[in-house]
Amino acid sequence: MARLGVNVDHVATIREARKGLQPDPAAAAVLAELGGADGITIHLREDRRHIQDRDLQVLRKTVKTKLNLEAAPTNEMVRIALDVKPDQVTFVPERRQEITTEGGLDVVANRESLAGKIKILREAEIEVSLFIDPDLDQVKASHKLGADAIEIHTGAYAEARPGKARVAQFEKIVNAVKTASRLGLTVHAGHGLDYWNVEPVAALEEIAELNIGHSIVSRAVLVGMERAVAEMKRLLVDARP
Repeated sequence: MARLGVNVDHVATIREARKGLQPDPAAAAVLAELGGADGITIHLREDRRHIQDRDLQVLRKTVKTKLNLEAAPTNEMVRIALDVKPDQVTFVPERRQEITTEGGLDVVANRESLAGKIKILREAEIEVSLFIDPDLDQVKASHKLGADAIEIHTGAYAEARPGKARVAQFEKIVNAVKTASRLGLTVHAGHGLDYWNVEPVAALEEIAELNIGHSIVSRAVLVGMERAVAEMKRLLVDARP
């Protein structure tokens, strides 16, 4: 069974709509763990549109499972990671104009700038994952840079219409996942996964972890965080009977 990392960014999105104190991402993380989450993921964006620096500090003190910090590969974010010491840093691309992450990190084009940052974090005993598209060149470049893991961007699969288009996108994921596994990379996946499309991805034995946020938080608004996480966790269990 793949581990379930729950992204609580959009709990903070609701809070920041009123610039108040509620709902609290840390409280959501506690409930997510009670529901069976194997880890908590947050994206500290450069513009601080949802998760704030204080959230990261509080979550580091309260998360009992695994804290995964998504961040742009910048010097500022490396400094923050070295100070807070999350269990893992996942480098992701970032554009101020985007609503959500639009694609994977171009590891091939940014080898030089990524190499030093990966080395610094690994020397500090922080695992490093690279969020990439299901592209074999990106997988191989991630391996050469010494990343501990990759996270396959599943957005194109999730957005494709059921049928041939989705099958084609799924095949790209399968090829990338199997290649990464053969190279010895730990394989994660995420983005756009929900209660209706997650099972084929979760069934891939090479995938160690799925990071899912928006669909779980959306469900939690209606049924509560603990139940929403438990329902997703059940799908992951059932995907590998």
